[in-house]
Amino acid sequence: MDRFIVGTGRCGSTLLSQMLAEHRAVLSLFELFNGIDASRRFSQGPIAGPDFAALIGAEQPFVTAVLRRGYRVPEIVYPFGTGGRYRTEDALPWILVSLLPRLCDDPDPLFDALLRFAASQPARPAHEQYRALFAWLGERLGRPAWIERSGSSIEYLGALCRAFPEARFLHLHRDGPEVALSMREHHAYRLPICFLYDAPVATGERVSQLGPIDLHAPPRPDDPISRILASRPPPELFGRYWCDQVLRGMQAVPDLAPGRYAELRFEDLIDAPEASLAQIERFFALPPDPGWTARAAARVRGRPARRAPSLSRPERDALAAACRPGMELLGRA
Repeated sequence: MDRFIVGTGRCGSTLLSQMLAEHRAVLSLFELFNGIDASRRFSQGPIAGPDFAALIGAEQPFVTAVLRRGYRVPEIVYPFGTGGRYRTEDALPWILVSLLPRLCDDPDPLFDALLRFAASQPARPAHEQYRALFAWLGERLGRPAWIERSGSSIEYLGALCRAFPEARFLHLHRDGPEVALSMREHHAYRLPICFLYDAPVATGERVSQLGPIDLHAPPRPDDPISRILASRPPPELFGRYWCDQVLRGMQAVPDLAPGRYAELRFEDLIDAPEASLAQIERFFALPPDPGWTARAAARVRGRPARRAPSLSRPERDALAAACRPGMELLGRA
């Protein structure tokens, strides 16, 4: 069975991935698709093995630009400086620094083996390459039931549905304003969102007025990327981004057959984790693993502190207005 968790960024899905990884049969695939070239990741035409290996082994330039400037990205758990071959200054293969360290303690050899496997595969559509890759990983790690989960994946739910027409999708969602404010503090989201919405930086200039921007340029204190990352963009821009993702993604839901789509509120996952995990277990038809729900529920540390009360009244109102269409669509208004 093809299984996916979809949601916006910062919706709590990283925690859910960690909880699923407690299941002894589940290969919990962290942050795969959102770091792969969006124009080619679900290509319907045949893709040769070496080309597929190059596609999945490439860097995510926004994340590389952020890490080079000394900002932390919580999703990146690669062992920089403690035995890994890469440094934060390098062009970083996305799956090596995001996915593979969640699956093993020594990700570099696994990355090498994974690319060799991918390159050896015959030409076929991308979704078939992914299935073969996931099966290979599951066999190697002894976890046959794979579940892929990427931040911001609700935005391309339609593409996932077309690529994996029999898949099941669990949509995890969280209060829009709180997600938006979490994104505002997350520099790997701040950078692309400022590009998308032409945000103002500290000097009052818009991003479009900063001149040519090179994601691969060496960092300097006054380079455009450093100035964007040091800025405090208006909260409503992140609310617009959250809402736009929800509205785009939810367009695909009516076309899904009954039993292929389910929703879970992040707040319910936190308040009633074992009941929520039992729901997920049934929906994804996971193999039995006695004690899994209790082990996974132990990862919950309570609800995160709310950020919205710290805003000024005008900021709260603008943020709420930006999020309102998405909140209404999700039944949260």
